[in-house]
Amino acid sequence: MSYQAPVSDYLFIFNNIVNFPQITLEERFSGATNDLVSAILAEAGKISNEVLAPLQRAGDLHPARLENGVVRTSPGFSEAYKSIAENGWVGMAAKTEYGGMGLPQSLVHAVNEMMGGACLSLQLNPVMTQGQIEALERHAHEDLKKIYLPKLISGEWSGTMNLTEPQAGTDVGALQTRAISNEDGTYAISGQKIYISWADNDFTENVCHLVLARLPEAKAGTKGISLFLVPKFLPDSQGQPGVSNSLKVVSLEHKLGLHGSPTGVMQYENATGWMIGMPHNGMPAMFTMMNNARLGVGGQGVAVAEAAYQKAFEYATDRVQGVPLNGEKSIFGHADVRRMLAQMRADIFAARSIGAACAVAIDMATATGEKKWISRAALLTPITKAFGTDVGIDVAQQGIQVHGGMGFIEESGASQFLRDVRVTAIYEGTNGIQAMDLVSRKLMDGGEAIFDVLDEIESFLATSFDEFKVYSETLTIGVLGLRETTSWLVQQELNDRFAGAVSYLRLCARVLGGYFHLRAAVASGKGSSREKIADVYFSRLLPEHSGLAQAVRRGSGDLFALTEKDLGL
Repeated sequence: MSYQAPVSDYLFIFNNIVNFPQITLEERFSGATNDLVSAILAEAGKISNEVLAPLQRAGDLHPARLENGVVRTSPGFSEAYKSIAENGWVGMAAKTEYGGMGLPQSLVHAVNEMMGGACLSLQLNPVMTQGQIEALERHAHEDLKKIYLPKLISGEWSGTMNLTEPQAGTDVGALQTRAISNEDGTYAISGQKIYISWADNDFTENVCHLVLARLPEAKAGTKGISLFLVPKFLPDSQGQPGVSNSLKVVSLEHKLGLHGSPTGVMQYENATGWMIGMPHNGMPAMFTMMNNARLGVGGQGVAVAEAAYQKAFEYATDRVQGVPLNGEKSIFGHADVRRMLAQMRADIFAARSIGAACAVAIDMATATGEKKWISRAALLTPITKAFGTDVGIDVAQQGIQVHGGMGFIEESGASQFLRDVRVTAIYEGTNGIQAMDLVSRKLMDGGEAIFDVLDEIESFLATSFDEFKVYSETLTIGVLGLRETTSWLVQQELNDRFAGAVSYLRLCARVLGGYFHLRAAVASGKGSSREKIADVYFSRLLPEHSGLAQAVRRGSGDLFALTEKDLGL
């Protein structure tokens, strides 16, 4: 069985879990009817299954390579990318005035997950472009929008994000790339950037880089950073790719996974660029792209989890080994194998629903401008990114375990999922950084945003669900624990918050997952497949909330009591 995009799961989640229909009541997204959404998801599933999935192994076995300064992509990637671009998938959420479809981010998120599950290495390319499109829509001068947006939206050109330097990773404020005015509205950009996803390719006419750099008078730190658009080829008077700019891909990284996605070291030598936004204010514009990417990366984790699960399930139902006590022939009959598969499936649904809820909040914030939705989108973004990618890694690892010895053999393909997904917990802000953001910036409101979510869950629990009483009672305890833990956390110093940040984020995700599983069980009915999966979540995964809450309240004292000598060899 080859990869099958989770079309039906997304339709179920949209209609029964995250209230997608509320988006369509807003004028901005009134055209996203149920029939249109169903048709788009079906077509996305088709291109994922038939065009992208066959390239999954090709990208791993035949990586992108740099030849004489030119990036050569994996076999079949060029043709598949053209199919993505020519069918309008790149510009789904972009504004219609520049050639986009103006569709909800929720729908784009679902499509991206399907394509990422089929072939994450290639799907990374349009995702980066989508983030750049949003950044330019919000922050670029109208003259630049007219030139670049139609080309990016059509997929004729692609986009990248250039933040990291050898000495400036998470500490972006330490970057040294320089920008000097050419006195004609352009700037000369000089410096080196590393870890640039899809730094170049051989299937788009131009590659447009968003580059963080400093003006000569800039202050130290992030407040002195500006953002510039630096294309590979300078557009001519007709807006077509003209002469080469003064930039190049120095080398491609040799990576653990995602071999089909070229990750480059970029060198800029007085390259011509245009400022995006205001001087010394590049971080807000770049964060537009990064927040878009964080939602997308959470989806990438779920995407790989889905693909890894499908492969493990197929193997488990075919592999004959030992004599299961229930009389089945395959290893699916063994209790421990069934446990792994059940927990994998339960966590995938929880993470997918959290990501969909985040995307819906983003759409509602865009459509209404209401504080509630802006705050909820901000709250759910780090949870989506970190939990989604943690689940991706956990499920991919469990997938190898289901395969047993064959999972350790490359020919099975099981190990590629773990190698590919591992970086998702690192790029676009490590999961630790996401957790720290959650307990600091996202709790600056005293917990108002998370309490609003908990109020919603409690309102749902107040409805009579006699047949699901055990689940409701278990979730009620989890909600109470999260509420009390949040109330404690907002009163602590930052170091104590940071020490429990990862546990707090997972606590939030566990409770949210329980809420979404309960909604699924109620919508599907007692004895349904979804109710049975919910039962696994409530009995085996949700109970983690108690230990997580204890870890959060531990504070930082025990960690800082340790010296280098205590932890050293």
